[in-house]
Amino acid sequence: MSVLILADERDPSADAMVCALRERDAVVHRVDTAWFPGQLSVSAELTGGRWSGQLRTPYRTVDLDGITAVWFRSPKAYTFPDGMSSAERGFANLEAKYGLGGVLTSLPARWINHPARLADAAYKPVQLALAQRHGLRVADTMITNEATSVRQFAGRGTTVTKVLGSNSIVECGGRKLAYTRVLDAADLSDMRGIDQTTHLFQRWADKLYEARMIVVGDAITAVAIRANTAAGYLDWRTDYDNLSYELIQPPESIAGGVRELMQDLGLLYGALDFVVGPDGWTFLEVNAGGQYGWLEDATGISITAQLADQLTMGRAT
Repeated sequence: MSVLILADERDPSADAMVCALRERDAVVHRVDTAWFPGQLSVSAELTGGRWSGQLRTPYRTVDLDGITAVWFRSPKAYTFPDGMSSAERGFANLEAKYGLGGVLTSLPARWINHPARLADAAYKPVQLALAQRHGLRVADTMITNEATSVRQFAGRGTTVTKVLGSNSIVECGGRKLAYTRVLDAADLSDMRGIDQTTHLFQRWADKLYEARMIVVGDAITAVAIRANTAAGYLDWRTDYDNLSYELIQPPESIAGGVRELMQDLGLLYGALDFVVGPDGWTFLEVNAGGQYGWLEDATGISITAQLADQLTMGRAT
C-alpha cells in the first residue's frame, strides 16, 4: 500500500498518522501543497484514461501510479514568489488548482475525503437539509440578509446566530474569532450591515451537554462535551480549559441517520456536532475535516488507528 498524506508540514495529527501507517507496512508520502512551486513540482501525462507521473520534492519522488489511498488533511495554499504581482499570483494559483489539483483529485485511490466531496459538504444549508431528510432533528433555521425576517424569526423564540463558513477573520495583523451567540434586544434593535451578506439564525436548543461524533467508515465514536462555565455552555470552543469529556453511546436511531447522511455526502470521515437535551439529540453540523486529536488525548479513543485502517484497505471499489 502506498498512501499520500496531503497536510500542513507542522500538523501533529499527520505526524501520528505517519507512524500508524508505517506500523501497517504502508509506504507513506507526506506532502504539503504549500511547497508548490518552490519545493514541489509535478510532471504527469495522460495515458490509458488516467494521469501517470511523479511529484518531486528536494528529498523524494512520489510515483502517482502507485498511490492507493490519499488522506486530505487540510493542506495549505500554494506559495508563490514574492516578486509576482497580485494578478500574476491569482492566475498562477488558479492554474495550479486546476493543474496540480486536477491531477491529484483524478487519482483512482481511496480518499479521506475527496476534495470534491469536501467542497459539497461545506455548504451548511445542504448539511441541514440532508440531516433532516435522514431523520435527524434540526433546530428551526433561517438564512437571510433581511432585518425584518430576523426580527420575525427571533420573535418566535430564543435565537442564536452562527457563521456559515470559517469563524476566523484575519484583519490588521490580528485574528478575530466569531462564536455562537444569543441574539438580545440590542442586536435586534440595531441590525446595521445585515443586508450586506447572508447570515444563519437558529432556534436555541435546550442542552444538557454537547456531543462530538467522529465517524470513520462505519465506525462511530461519540464523546460528551460538558462545559463548566457560562461561555463554554453557549459555545464550548470558547473555553477548552473548562471542559470535561466522556465516551458515550448514541441512540441507534441517531447512529443510523448519521451513517445515511455520511453516505449521501460521500464522506468516509466526519466530525459531527450535536446538542443533547432533555428531549433528545439535535444535529448542528458535520465538519468533513474536523479535528479529533485533542479528543484522543482526553479519552484514549483510537481515531488515528481507525483512519489508518481505512487508508490501508486498498483502492476504493
